Amino acid sequence: MSDYTASNRSDPGRDLFKGMSKKSNTKAAKKDPAPTIRVGEYGRYQIKSGRLSGAYVARAFPKPPTKARGLIAEATGETEEAAIIALHSAIEARDARRGEERRTDPHSGTVVPSAEEYMEALNAINLTRPQRAMMVALSVAEADGLAEAKVANSGSYKSAMSANRALASAGRMIAGYLSSETASTVPSTSSDGSALIGYRDAAEHDKTPGNWILHPELRDAVSAVF
Repeated sequence: MSDYTASNRSDPGRDLFKGMSKKSNTKAAKKDPAPTIRVGEYGRYQIKSGRLSGAYVARAFPKPPTKARGLIAEATGETEEAAIIALHSAIEARDARRGEERRTDPHSGTVVPSAEEYMEALNAINLTRPQRAMMVALSVAEADGLAEAKVANSGSYKSAMSANRALASAGRMIAGYLSSETASTVPSTSSDGSALIGYRDAAEHDKTPGNWILHPELRDAVSAVF
């Protein structure tokens, strides 16, 4: 297993405004100057900052393209730079909290993200229709899981090997998305990526692989997103 980590993006002296674009609110009244909003990014989030209602504010949103919507975090400061630095700290604190809430799967030893993290990842990554279909089928099967052949059939794959590869690819995409957060450690997963999707139960016969069972956190996320 390997740990996916990302470097700290709030090093002292970093140019916080590098690569950030400016947007003006063209709908503002003519009497008042339109506020200038800078748009940049931090890890996997889009950052918008500027002076609003007399205060410097920085806000984090899901980075496009994504189906996810809504405010991730917000911070204020005496200057725009201070607001951005405070926002970075808020994001890092949020990710640290999430990390503490993860559990270790007793079947594989994999660190499993929360349903909240899985939902965010599923809204951001580009899964194929067969990958989505397999996850939905496994989610519906709940703790009973599905045999390899049924998983493959749900994704219209001709072989269990192809289906397993597709599930592993989905796991790597989830891990890749989660690894783009700030400086926190994100879930460990096996080299093929499947451990972040689920595990196999005990097989009745040595020559027959056990059923695929989705992690309960991922089941909840799949039910909410798909």
